[in-house]
Amino acid sequence: MSPHILALDVAGAPHRWLNVREAAHYYATDMIAWAAGQHEFVLHGGTQRISGEQSLIRASSIIAIKGRDFMVRHFDRVPTLTKDMLLARDRYTCAYCAQRFRAEQLDLEHIVPKSRGGADTWTNLVAACKACNSRKANRTPEQAGMKLHYVPYVPNRYEAFILRNRKILADQMEFLLLGVPRNSRLHGNE
Repeated sequence: MSPHILALDVAGAPHRWLNVREAAHYYATDMIAWAAGQHEFVLHGGTQRISGEQSLIRASSIIAIKGRDFMVRHFDRVPTLTKDMLLARDRYTCAYCAQRFRAEQLDLEHIVPKSRGGADTWTNLVAACKACNSRKANRTPEQAGMKLHYVPYVPNRYEAFILRNRKILADQMEFLLLGVPRNSRLHGNE
């Protein structure tokens, strides 16, 4: 998978990931408010008939798109919960035995079981190895005598962009980490 360009709103809030061709559209239509980042992607176009010069667009790895601030309208929106993002949030670590596993060895485990009204939410789901998930069964951690080794949380917008697990360039990661709370496990805190 080739790297993507991090598209921001004019205020600098993460908006979405773009492929290079999508970013070229914003460059060609003069919709780039500002650009940052250390990486540059060059897209070559056609050859101009009169001058014989080939057109090209240089796209930065981080761009801000002109328009209304995305942050004002959508910044507090809870990121979509996916298994991949939750496992990444939990650093592929079982919440009960605190051991690291490969993704296929982990389940999404409801702290409060679904049968007892537990919801599919960021704060009620954790990564659990198959053995711990089976041992806990249809009980709360307290009933099963199992301790949670970390507290589940809702990732903010910056964390969500990292957790989507795209091929993130170093300059993009550096930018996104600026918006991640200091106590986030993405900084290596347990």
